[in-house]
Amino acid sequence: MMKTLIYRTIICATLMLLLGPMQSNGAGLPLALDGQTLPSLAPMLEDVLPTVVNISTEGRVSASGSPFQSDPFFKHFFDSRPDSQPRQRPTQGQGSGVIIDSESGYVVTNHHVIENADQIRVRLDDGRSFEAKVVGADPEADVAVIQIPAQGLRAINIGDSDSLRVGDFVVAIGNPFGLSQTATSGIVSALGRNRLGIEGYEDFIQTDASINMGNSGGALVNLRGELIGVNAAIISGGGGSVGIGFAIPVNMVMSLIKQIIEFGEVRRGMLGVHIQDLTPELAQAFGIESGDGALIMQVIPGSAAEAAGLKEGDVITKVNGRVIKGMTELRNIIGMLPADEEIEVTYLREDESLTKKIRIRARVAKSGQGVQISKRFEGARLEDVDGSSSQHGQPGIRVVEVTQESAAWQAGLRSGDIILTVDKQKVFSLKDLVQIVNGRTSELLLLIQRGESALYLWIP
Repeated sequence: MMKTLIYRTIICATLMLLLGPMQSNGAGLPLALDGQTLPSLAPMLEDVLPTVVNISTEGRVSASGSPFQSDPFFKHFFDSRPDSQPRQRPTQGQGSGVIIDSESGYVVTNHHVIENADQIRVRLDDGRSFEAKVVGADPEADVAVIQIPAQGLRAINIGDSDSLRVGDFVVAIGNPFGLSQTATSGIVSALGRNRLGIEGYEDFIQTDASINMGNSGGALVNLRGELIGVNAAIISGGGGSVGIGFAIPVNMVMSLIKQIIEFGEVRRGMLGVHIQDLTPELAQAFGIESGDGALIMQVIPGSAAEAAGLKEGDVITKVNGRVIKGMTELRNIIGMLPADEEIEVTYLREDESLTKKIRIRARVAKSGQGVQISKRFEGARLEDVDGSSSQHGQPGIRVVEVTQESAAWQAGLRSGDIILTVDKQKVFSLKDLVQIVNGRTSELLLLIQRGESALYLWIP
């Protein structure tokens, strides 16, 4: 015991020599070090917490039918009943949001937080609660804007996600597991995370600040209290945080919000090229020294790219001065820009660097596309995941939107779903889907990726 006391005395004396005199409160805890107040996140959080809200939703989704309905013998009896229409079950959800406009009452959140919601309630930090209306959403980037009729709101300050560096300190704020106003701290673990299969457009900030269920749509802020990301997803084996969380960069969010508020949706422009990553082998084959860029495999007839003179074999290396490392970066940049936007494209042609101004064009609407493939997909608008029909691309067909109560809706398809397989056959493009379902009268088995989960849909 005497040795322990001596050791403690030596340690305390050493700390006083190294750190200087410490002020303390009655409990003996240090308040200041060498005359300087100890650092704390409390002042910043006092300003930021009122800008983060809790979102609760109520809605209804189609319930799974009886397993006997797929049996031809029982199917007759189920179909002849008056209540044979797909049944629905009530759902409830929890999430977070961030006030971005105090005058208009605009709140940004994730699309998946308010998806399929019939009622949305927003609870403020001061305890007030309001029913919200949906202004608009972009399922492909998982961003939505809702509006509340509230006075005396405080909007968050917007930061610059392009200036982030790996190692910067960040704080995640939200309502995990329904616990209001929870702050967790960490660092930026990585930047530009993509190809995770979480969203259609991915350029995530990765952080080890704890993000859990209910944090979706909440704020990721820097130490100045500026919004630098909107929390969106985690990688987890059991539903809790394991230190791998993802946030949508605020620069990306704000570019989408502008269109959502104006149009209720994002009206993306299209360059009009089918692309793939420039691998070292392809660079050597095309006689190009650079290993970065997006290789143009095909120029779509009548597109902005064709009008600008882009050709197959060209390698796009920059857009508006931003370096393009591969096809994902190019797709993300173009996908964040509105139609009719003029961009500056730098590209390599036979190792010669060229630059052109190109005005991207609006996407051609494909309403009724699903029913053109099969009546089973009536009401769904579909597109290739990577805009390419090549089987060297990413497998899957994205469900862009689904009309409620349509055949596709009743079958269980939802906007944002990725169709991976049809009858256990991988699909890389709409062409593959047409070949599989063409002339089919029997049921279809679809493997769907929905967020971080995968599920099978049985379509009669």
